[in-house]
Amino acid sequence: MISHHLLLCATATKAKCCDPALGAASWEALKLGVRELALERPDRPGGVVLRSKADCLRVCDQGPVLLIWPDGIWYGGVTPARIRRILEEHVIGGRPCEDWVIRRSPFSVTDQR
Repeated sequence: MISHHLLLCATATKAKCCDPALGAASWEALKLGVRELALERPDRPGGVVLRSKADCLRVCDQGPVLLIWPDGIWYGGVTPARIRRILEEHVIGGRPCEDWVIRRSPFSVTDQR
């Protein structure tokens, strides 16, 4: 079962939201944090956490941008220093880091019926 999918706009070919080097560093921090917190283990209570590097999430401001699905929480300015707190408080703890939320677009499975 999948609990969350983390999509990070990190290495856009025509970056408008952030310096590509910052995006790449944030991606590396996300990979490391997910691994260190054992979020990608299939036996994880609550389900596995997936991560994907996106070329562009069409929010060309305040990058790097991280979208957490299915919560529909969009974070801006996702620097390597912010990754761990987002993983621990939001993904594990279920409490979004309100300081960095730039958009909300909740998704509900019932909307798909």
